Amino acid sequence: MQINKQVIVKEAQDWIKTIVIYILIALLIRFFILNLSIVPTGSMIPTIQINDKIVVLKFNYWFFPVKRGDIIVFHSPHEKNVQLVKRVVGMGGETILIKDGKLYINGKLHLEPYIYEKMNEDFGPYEIPEYGYFVMGDNRNNSYDCRKWDQKYITKDMIIGKAVYKFGALK
Repeated sequence: MQINKQVIVKEAQDWIKTIVIYILIALLIRFFILNLSIVPTGSMIPTIQINDKIVVLKFNYWFFPVKRGDIIVFHSPHEKNVQLVKRVVGMGGETILIKDGKLYINGKLHLEPYIYEKMNEDFGPYEIPEYGYFVMGDNRNNSYDCRKWDQKYITKDMIIGKAVYKFGALK
């Protein structure tokens, strides 16, 4: 039985095309649609635990505005090549004040059922620039966030995407 070289070459070309297409699709998904991130710190406890994996929807903010309460992944404003996960607490033009462990936005008490424990330090008042967002971790007493940075806000171009799903860490 003789093997036809043309058939083998054609089959190899088909396989190569298929593999290249799958790689391109995977890269498009990875860079433009979604990403899987591992959370290495406890700054978002109790919402996200250390080593939880989160699915980040990258294109969400192309179509929808950033909203208060969104959990986002963004580029750190103070460390190169570092991504952070925090909750959007304040929007551009708003004034943030933390007094007696409670968050006030524009002078009104803002209830936060998701925080880990009452905040143990005061902050502000601080007016967020029109183009900025104020972010904090849910574990407020153990979160390196806007309150502690020189630039006390992030901008939309720093946002990578919205965290939309969480997988617990394997025990």
